[in-house]
Amino acid sequence: MKNDKKWTQLWLSYNTRRDAGNGRFFGEVFFDGFDTQDPIIQNAWAELSRGLKGMLGVEPSLNKSGLSGSGFAVRRLTECAAEEFRLSCKDGSLVLEAADGKGVLYGVFHILRQIALERPLDQAQAVCRPDDPLRMLNHWDNMDGSIERGYSGRSFFFEDGEVLVDERTVDYARLAASVGINGVVLNNVNVKDQATWLITDRYFDKAAQIAKIFEGYGIRLFLSLNYAAPMELGGPDSADPLNGEVAAWWKEKFAEVFARIPNLGGFLVKADSEGRPGPFTYGRTQADGANMLADLVKPYGGIIIWRCFVYNCTQDWRDRKTDRARAGYDNFIQTDGDYRDNVILQIKNGPMDFQIREAVSPLLGGMTKTNQMLEVQAAQEYTGQQIDLCYLIPLFKEVLDFKTYCVPGRDTVADVVSGRTFGNKLCGMAAVSNTGNDANWTGNDLAAANFYGFGRLAFTTSLSAEEIAAEWAGMTYSCDKELTAAIVGLLMGSRETYEKYTSPLGIGWMVTPNTHYGPSVDGYEYSRWGTYHRADHLGLGVDRTDSGTGYVRQYHEPNASRYNSVEECPEELLLFFHHLPYTYMLKSGKTLIQHIYDSHFEGVEEVEEMIRTWESLKGRIPEGSYALVRERFERQLHNAREWRDQVNSYFYRKSGINDQKGREIF
Repeated sequence: MKNDKKWTQLWLSYNTRRDAGNGRFFGEVFFDGFDTQDPIIQNAWAELSRGLKGMLGVEPSLNKSGLSGSGFAVRRLTECAAEEFRLSCKDGSLVLEAADGKGVLYGVFHILRQIALERPLDQAQAVCRPDDPLRMLNHWDNMDGSIERGYSGRSFFFEDGEVLVDERTVDYARLAASVGINGVVLNNVNVKDQATWLITDRYFDKAAQIAKIFEGYGIRLFLSLNYAAPMELGGPDSADPLNGEVAAWWKEKFAEVFARIPNLGGFLVKADSEGRPGPFTYGRTQADGANMLADLVKPYGGIIIWRCFVYNCTQDWRDRKTDRARAGYDNFIQTDGDYRDNVILQIKNGPMDFQIREAVSPLLGGMTKTNQMLEVQAAQEYTGQQIDLCYLIPLFKEVLDFKTYCVPGRDTVADVVSGRTFGNKLCGMAAVSNTGNDANWTGNDLAAANFYGFGRLAFTTSLSAEEIAAEWAGMTYSCDKELTAAIVGLLMGSRETYEKYTSPLGIGWMVTPNTHYGPSVDGYEYSRWGTYHRADHLGLGVDRTDSGTGYVRQYHEPNASRYNSVEECPEELLLFFHHLPYTYMLKSGKTLIQHIYDSHFEGVEEVEEMIRTWESLKGRIPEGSYALVRERFERQLHNAREWRDQVNSYFYRKSGINDQKGREIF
């Protein structure tokens, strides 16, 4: 199919595929029990037609009276759960069953995925129900068109204070829906300036247009909310949640907002964090703030998503007891059970801030009476910024599989955020989006695997990172087995490689302040942010044990005791929990300092091997994609060398201990 757009279609390119006997099902299509004028059904039909024509050269016809022979039947089955679909072959026809339009849409995308991967549909017996009720993308887009921590160009939602609605908005919704996303937060959690006015008449019409587009793809629109909006939009000179005038202002405002923006799901709130005002400003609890808003949006079916990223960002680096890692748990655990049933606490995967390796947040599974939602970051803020290849699905999968020991048999993070553990209906996963207006959406072509992978994993948490990588590679490039294997190999090894040449054994940070790209070992060591490695001439690491900050006791047993013991602590998190001498002997038989030296040299060598693998694919990857990714690999190699040389030199100068292999350290 000819594509005249200025942006790619990623995994929905629908290039020609080998017909594994699939085309025979689509001579006729019949929708039984569904209104073909429903926007979601219309979009499902349009997507099916587009995909079949592009991949198989088949142009299906819609038969409104029923199939005259074999074909494709879409039937309403009330026994299905919301968003569920069932696929089977019956009497020579392909049958898709669902109870609602979303189930039909997801079923159609599943069928197109099988065709793109050249899998025969007569073997595609499937019953698919999403594991996570909410599967959301959080955009950190600003009204001026910039994106906070954006590495793929500028916003395609905003520019110069205006809201953009165009064909790209539709394609974005298609991409998101194709991997099961059902909620999108449009604007940055740090709401300021013009973004505060998104809940006013200035922007209602355009926001409503986006909401309508999203609704046709089963996606609810959410907005990030400025907690101090009453003070900035002409209301009371206060944001105290227990002030009646404040509540009255919000009540009137929400009545206006929900009336003007249909399909609005609710609001994401960042309060009392990094300079943002919140209930703590007035001596109130986080529950006081969340509940005041939740009570007022409930009549409209609205949800308040309250971020748990609350910590002291004016810490004194001399203070050895105050621990940023403790902050989320300390600030929220006492209010467990105090939140309304339409409040969700959005909890980052780790207690710090999206590091390449950190412990899982103890709030996940620690709170037993409150709706919880896992927040991860597809945008590679600390993990290479879509210059360096870093496939993050293994990290997300690791978090989901973590055993919290909160309820026997239903204690993984995946259990908690799916609602299986505590019976919550409002729960799920959210990812900070990695998209922008670059032609390829994600800066690095290979970074699109994180966008695709997050949606697929949130929908089906049992999928492996390798399965998802293979799907993405096959849909994006081709089903050639050697090509797919090479790309999957690059993706699957990339996180460990990045970890090797950056920060060792869970210590994190060591990044250039503000930009967060490239090394600066002491860049944050004496700052106010609480991001310390505590290195001296004898050793490094943060003591979070019983004799240190006591952070380990925020976990259920046996995790607490396991982390507290230097012998039992997983080595990949050793320096996250313990301050250790450079001469400490690891299970590998290496000293700590030798591990630092070796891993950083290995990381650079592995990037060089990644480049050789990519070069071996020249001529089998579209030239534009090949050249762009090759250039990113060159920048990654430069970054890896800088990390290797600066980190190794730093710790050599700190410790005075030579590299046993005699390599050049400066």
